[in-house]
Amino acid sequence: MSRVRTCVVTCIGVLVLAPLALARAEAPAPAESLARLKAGNATFVADPSEPLPVDAEKRAALAKGQSPFATVLSCADSRVPPEIIFHAGLGDLFVVRAAGHVADRSVLASLEYAAEHLHSPLIVVMGHEMCGAVKATMETPKGQSLGPNLDYLLKAIRPAVARAASQPESQRLRAAIMENVEETINNLLTSSPILKHMADEKQIGLVGGYYELASGRVLFSAMVDVPAPFSTASH
Repeated sequence: MSRVRTCVVTCIGVLVLAPLALARAEAPAPAESLARLKAGNATFVADPSEPLPVDAEKRAALAKGQSPFATVLSCADSRVPPEIIFHAGLGDLFVVRAAGHVADRSVLASLEYAAEHLHSPLIVVMGHEMCGAVKATMETPKGQSLGPNLDYLLKAIRPAVARAASQPESQRLRAAIMENVEETINNLLTSSPILKHMADEKQIGLVGGYYELASGRVLFSAMVDVPAPFSTASH
């Protein structure tokens, strides 16, 4: 399969969306889900102390089932909680977290479940500023072992780090983080026939994100099938 370019690397911010048909009447379109995420993030950026939309009535209703409007695969970093970043309530997001958002088989299974069984129409792969997993990969010489589990993690991130190696040193970590978002999106589509089929049929959309730690802002790529670049003009 040819590599999907999500334009996470060259620039970040403006989202151009192709028309996306609803695969299921009860589920929002990927563009609608993305708009909700962007609105929630705008609330968080403007006032991070704004209470999350959580109440006892909704908590009780969710005991009967869930229908998250978006799925977020993010790093496990303690500074990057998707529900808070997107000002989301109980049952709004299906969240999967792993260091460096590396997609092993349990991560793939979780995302497949959200897309196929919960009808979540959007998958966001969200990297973040100063990602420790990417930084460790950059700083650990190839061949040096940190133990079998960390070696597995770094091996998954190394292709992204290699593609960013030509960037100026001051920009290299940021570039590698964005490359790693793109790497993960491609891994989802090459490793999961279910997600690939659903993306091809426009039943789900996939988009990359980059979270800025200090500002709280999330910058988004275009959908994977739209060859439009990122820009820092907006989010």
